[in-house]
Amino acid sequence: MPDRSPAPAGDFPLPPVDEQMCFALYAASRAVTNLYRPLLEPLGLTYPQYLVMMLLWERGECSVKEIGAVLQLDYGTLTPLLKRLEARGLLDRVRDPRDERSVRVILTGEGAELRTGAEGIPEAIGAVIDLPEEEFEATRLALRRLTSNVLAGEARLPARD
Repeated sequence: MPDRSPAPAGDFPLPPVDEQMCFALYAASRAVTNLYRPLLEPLGLTYPQYLVMMLLWERGECSVKEIGAVLQLDYGTLTPLLKRLEARGLLDRVRDPRDERSVRVILTGEGAELRTGAEGIPEAIGAVIDLPEEEFEATRLALRRLTSNVLAGEARLPARD
């Protein structure tokens, strides 16, 4: 029994879903994010919260604007995420005394301590991804380039006569 239905007749054939870049990215993203879930559950973190915490573990503190830029999250997504982490006592949000318009996000002691529970997560994920180091790095760089190209571009449908 074939695993593909015949394509509908028409003037504009579509590539099969499983051969499109968008689907490969979507499937990979879901698979990797789902891989993190059982590792983050004991820490009480979602994957986006984990990304914020990793950035704070790396830098200690950041502006909300900086977090949004690095993680490519808009304020509408980032603000509730930060509020939930603040309510848990993992970070504080304070106005920057040098610029009242800017909000600084500062790791609390409890937030810093949570890092020990996250140790080993990148290695555990890398073991499941199971790519040779060169291929892993080439894939990461290709995905960064793809992201940069997409953010800089605009998709347009071809003109029809």
